[in-house]
Amino acid sequence: MARVTVEDCIQIVNNRFELVLLAAQRARDISAGQLLLVDRDNDKNPVVALREIADQLVDLDELKTHIVRGVNRHSDINPEDAALAAMQAQDGWPTLESLGIAAEELPNIEEVNFDDANKTESDDSEPTDEDIMMEASDLDTDLDDSSASA
Repeated sequence: MARVTVEDCIQIVNNRFELVLLAAQRARDISAGQLLLVDRDNDKNPVVALREIADQLVDLDELKTHIVRGVNRHSDINPEDAALAAMQAQDGWPTLESLGIAAEELPNIEEVNFDDANKTESDDSEPTDEDIMMEASDLDTDLDDSSASA
């Protein structure tokens, strides 16, 4: 088959929207390095994916499962926590328990006030009227200097 059309694939997958999702997922899989099931013939990955679907060479249920797994990224297990725990176990990092620290002793992130942590000493005091007048006179002087030189 030199050219593939949607009509060739629609006999296999009745819903055009589902066809687009399946072909896009297969094209992503091909881009990720999966083996081609048809000759490329100088075609791009989406066309190759449609040709594979039209020739019924791909497992559509597996593609659907892959799409669902990609969309449903929410999990009860935080992958960062799992990765950190694996690194700690692998590298022999000390755990909270081995350090004698109970998890309850750690501060709750909701209790940390980041506004206070980012404040500097100059943030604590309000500018006085004298400070404001000094800044205004500095601006006037700068304006006068620039107009005199022009």
